[in-house]
Amino acid sequence: MPTLNPNIAIMEFHPGPGGQEATIWAQDLQNMYVRYANKVGWKVSQIDDEVIQISGYDAYNQLKYEAGTHRVQRIPITEKRGRIQTSTASIAILPQIDSKEVNFRMEDVVITASRAGGNGGQNVNKVSTAVHLVHKPTGLMFDVRTERSQQQNREIAINLLKNKLWQIEEEKRMSEISAGRSNISQSTRADKIRTYNYPRNQVKDHRIDKSFNNLDKMMQGELDDLFLELTVLDEKDKEKQESLNK
Repeated sequence: MPTLNPNIAIMEFHPGPGGQEATIWAQDLQNMYVRYANKVGWKVSQIDDEVIQISGYDAYNQLKYEAGTHRVQRIPITEKRGRIQTSTASIAILPQIDSKEVNFRMEDVVITASRAGGNGGQNVNKVSTAVHLVHKPTGLMFDVRTERSQQQNREIAINLLKNKLWQIEEEKRMSEISAGRSNISQSTRADKIRTYNYPRNQVKDHRIDKSFNNLDKMMQGELDDLFLELTVLDEKDKEKQESLNK
């Protein structure tokens, strides 16, 4: 079985229903985790607009419970009548797979190059360093432009594919194991895990049924209290794994 690196987390941020406000919210969430990472001394690499890699001691183990749907209730900056709107963004957390046991055929992969654009100097902007990867059997697509070398971005894209394929197989395996066991519920990335209510300055985590009245500080990366409370999910996960493996 592939070995997961507990010190690397790849975070994907996807806007949900809500138009422009949902896109802004997804970016706000990304900024929140970047601020937290900077605060604790983790390294952040911007793989693409909606994807970041966070590297640091125990990063994946701490961030894996952030996967799911994050709901926000606030007055959008585009709202002229002062009405509160509800929007969502989903976060997926991928581990870094250390082993080479995740296999796929390179002939099923199409990789094209393009200019990265944006910041990064003349080399990044004028040379085709960015890559777009498509895995034909699954339809998975990845855009990577973080490095100045096309080869480096190609390797990152292939690793992202490998990590995603592992995640798909792992979710399939867990689903098959738990089939017929109605007393065991499997959480998915589609689950609503948290609500951020700006008028109340409140964040509620629905998994532990606990509210925090410091949303403003959390958005600035002050997540220590929240993560401390989420350690209870580790115990629940261990119990679930033991039940599934019986």
